[in-house]
Amino acid sequence: MEKVKTLIIGSGPAGYTAAIYASRSNLQPLLYRGIQPGGQLTTTTIIENFPGFKDGIDANQLMMEMNQQAVNVGADVRDGAIVKADLSKRPFICEDERGNVIEASTVIIATGASAKYLGLPDEEKYRGQGVSACATCDGFFYRKRTVAVVGGGDTACEEAMYLSGLAKKVYMIVRKPFLRAAEIMQKRVMEQENIEILFNTNTVGLFGEQGVEGAHLVRNKGEQNEENYDIAIDGFFLAIGHTPNTELFKGQLELDQQGFIITKPRSTATNIEGVYAAGDVADPIYRQGVVAAGTGAMAAIEAERFLQDKGEK
Repeated sequence: MEKVKTLIIGSGPAGYTAAIYASRSNLQPLLYRGIQPGGQLTTTTIIENFPGFKDGIDANQLMMEMNQQAVNVGADVRDGAIVKADLSKRPFICEDERGNVIEASTVIIATGASAKYLGLPDEEKYRGQGVSACATCDGFFYRKRTVAVVGGGDTACEEAMYLSGLAKKVYMIVRKPFLRAAEIMQKRVMEQENIEILFNTNTVGLFGEQGVEGAHLVRNKGEQNEENYDIAIDGFFLAIGHTPNTELFKGQLELDQQGFIITKPRSTATNIEGVYAAGDVADPIYRQGVVAAGTGAMAAIEAERFLQDKGEK
């Protein structure tokens, strides 16, 4: 059994930043990169809203740089995933997929969240070439162009409003005959001149030579008046929610209705003393790389102070 002061589960901006801060505090952290090293950011291309890169930076490059920075300051970064976690008492007992057991005085969870997709093969085909699950991240590339947002909830309305300030035209593709968003959000999108809402509509495919050029849609699917038609678009944004990667911690950590880890106000501390959550796994609101990095730093600082108070540093 391997004993560590701080185990960080998951990479991405939150995990890597936690590793950098924990290393510099002499906590000798062990970080498991998980099944998607670098996290959700690696599914996008160029990032233009992460501070410090005036011309933007390739998402995978940014994650590789963060990974190397963590290693350079002394973090033990490993491939693989934690598949078992017993948080019932300290020290916490975790196990990786190879059966290695780790005893950790503190745990920082940075397992992220996964965007929900429709499940169309074309989504995978055009990922990074017109398909996105983050308007705030990628909307900038669609200035004065035509885009579509899939979804009818608050998030979809927020994304559509955000994109309407950049794009020439925004379609909202809504499966139901109504929006599920709050009244005020519904009012905003309906009053926005360059947003067109397509109710009772499903996306059945995407097309394009050098990326997304349009979407195949079906209106009133399964009804007598079913109608198939295409729309011309340059970008296709998914806004049907995110699934936090918290399966491992169900029944142990306090989660909200969507499954996101609940942390204490102005803190990354969970309901279990010595366990912290950083990044998108505990953030249903912002879901931005720079925010995740900030909470990663917070988690490492809180873990260090906790161990100092316990006389275990």
